[in-house]
Amino acid sequence: MVPYLREHHGDPARLHAEGRATRVAVEDARDRIAAFVGARPREVVFTSGGTEAVNMAIYGAIARASDPAHVVTTAVEHSSVLDACRRSGADVTVVGVDGTGRYDPAAVLDAVRDDTALVSVQLANHEVGTLQDAAAVCAGTDVLVHVDACAAVGHVPLDFRSLGADLCSITAHKLGGPAGTGALLVRRGLRIPPFVVGGAQERARRGGLENVPAIVGFGAAAAELVEGDRLATEAATARRQVDRIVSGACTAVTGVRVLGDRDAALPHLVCLEVDGVEAEPILLALDQRGVAVHSGSACSSETFEPSPVLQAMGLDGDHALRVSVGWTTTDADVDLFLVAFADVTGRLRSLRTGSSTQ
Repeated sequence: MVPYLREHHGDPARLHAEGRATRVAVEDARDRIAAFVGARPREVVFTSGGTEAVNMAIYGAIARASDPAHVVTTAVEHSSVLDACRRSGADVTVVGVDGTGRYDPAAVLDAVRDDTALVSVQLANHEVGTLQDAAAVCAGTDVLVHVDACAAVGHVPLDFRSLGADLCSITAHKLGGPAGTGALLVRRGLRIPPFVVGGAQERARRGGLENVPAIVGFGAAAAELVEGDRLATEAATARRQVDRIVSGACTAVTGVRVLGDRDAALPHLVCLEVDGVEAEPILLALDQRGVAVHSGSACSSETFEPSPVLQAMGLDGDHALRVSVGWTTTDADVDLFLVAFADVTGRLRSLRTGSSTQ
């Protein structure tokens, strides 16, 4: 990214040498990202991140439909999906989930009506990690299907062609790329109205000057994961580390259980329910020990409201702690978490009960 921050500042849409240099960089990144997610380069439309990609998909699908339109989604979608659906003016059907946070593809398809403009489902849950059968939804209907793969990309394989989706949102920061860039994958031959207007960039599909340094970084991160099958290697390491977290936390501290489906989940995160202690005090105490975790999803936790994902699963989100590992996480980091988690939980419980038991 550094040369495009320091030296190459040309507008990729211009024909002068500076513009051609940045255009080559953008298209090279597009090729790398397309190869990583099993798409054609022209199917990759750059956005400012996953949230914009989601909004582009939902508003675009509704705008091309007859009015009034109908949208089907699920109760465990990211807030960007649910908010966009509810603010779109369309009639929205929200399909429920089971106790692991998994939607039933058949129930999603049963909710499709004659006036349905879009079905929007996730590939994996961002909070409890449960993997979803989005491909079954894509294969089961002729209605446009958008798959939110932001939480999954870079952690489990994603092949846009075999998935069968019409639209698929991805983001760079979830796979080690820079924040502030993402993409919407748009099936070849499909045209949807642009969400951001005012320019002919991205082949008139998204207006605005491209964020060249971030796009270059996105492409570089995607290329790293392709080289030497690093995606599989990182996923195996993450799975081993998370298994240690689950085993160690449940052994050292009583009243801890895993939420979601650990057998079919993203490899790098786990949601733990801690009996008798609310998650926020644990989060703050762990932060003082150099350990960063979340109590709920990153977006919903800022509202200080119960997690809509856990509510949809019929659970009390006040006691849920989301723990994740990344490509820089070491076994020593896992050790630090396990020691700190046991100590912090024991101390907080002793304050409530007057005992020192964990």
